Amino acid sequence: MELTGRCYCGDIHYRAKGDAVMKAQCHCRECQYITGGEPNIFIGMPTDGFTYTKGEPKDFTRSDLDNPVTRQFCSNCGTHLATRPPGFPAVIVKVGTLDDPAVIEKPDMAIFMVDAQPFHQVPEGVATFDRMPG
Repeated sequence: MELTGRCYCGDIHYRAKGDAVMKAQCHCRECQYITGGEPNIFIGMPTDGFTYTKGEPKDFTRSDLDNPVTRQFCSNCGTHLATRPPGFPAVIVKVGTLDDPAVIEKPDMAIFMVDAQPFHQVPEGVATFDRMPG
């Protein structure tokens, strides 16, 4: 699979090649901040197949958390493009930034349901987990 995407203003473009590691909705509180309240819909793509093809993102890593992720944004328009969890063999790519988001169809799982809000929706038939599945 080869996916391409970009930020809202077009300053940053990326390409992601390989087999998806996971397709999920994340309902954790941190993702709710990033999305403005909704779950974070993402696809995990192999780290070695992910490259920025135009521009470079700004990185943000919280210093007050144990084992924090690094989130990558466009410094011009603010679009959150990707997340890099330490020790995880994939880049978490935001589905909304894909050139063709419909290629994902639907997530395979919904994670961190422990933090889900009453207005969050999970598609029928999608497996749910209170935290990350074992």
